[in-house]
Amino acid sequence: DIVVEIIDARIPISSRNPEIDKIIGKKPRVLLFNKSDNADEAQNKAWCDYFAKQQIPAIPTDCRSGRGLKAFDGLVKSQLADLLQRRAARGMQGRPIRLMIVGIPNVGKSSLINRLANSKRTKVEDRPGVTRNKQWVKLNNGMELLDMPGVLWPKFEDKRVGEYLAFTGAVKDEVFDIEHVASRLCEVIYQKYPQLLSARYG
Repeated sequence: DIVVEIIDARIPISSRNPEIDKIIGKKPRVLLFNKSDNADEAQNKAWCDYFAKQQIPAIPTDCRSGRGLKAFDGLVKSQLADLLQRRAARGMQGRPIRLMIVGIPNVGKSSLINRLANSKRTKVEDRPGVTRNKQWVKLNNGMELLDMPGVLWPKFEDKRVGEYLAFTGAVKDEVFDIEHVASRLCEVIYQKYPQLLSARYG
């Protein structure tokens, strides 16, 4: 019925698979800015406003702690208001709302499902490629979630996208030089947040 796209709040554009727009088409969707506790709060708000203007409602979340997820049910139901009204008119109120959870590797899809299900239904690790198969998970609130493996697209047009994905752990460590990526990450943080870098490392 609806697509829940999870992105990394630290790299909101680089962590969106451009193929997903084509696949979803006009299907209703919501956007979760996961790991928002590790991102700049002012930037989180600016990006959520940006997507809201494109008719894609977005909320900052932290799927491990559950921060921001209180608004999730209401957001999904508001996006599906017409569908739910049609179902009610036909006497189909008990039918579950089915949600597909999509996003790149290591962005927090399994953490979201475990948090919403209040149990460890899916395996969670801090590395990409842990979810191998799709699986349905039933929630107590009448929703069913389809967990999908994270998928990257075949070619990054912008070199920075590949770097940002390496910074945040969306790409396996074996495919790049860790020291080079660490140096580049320090450069990027120094350009954007020099005071935080000096506070952390003196």
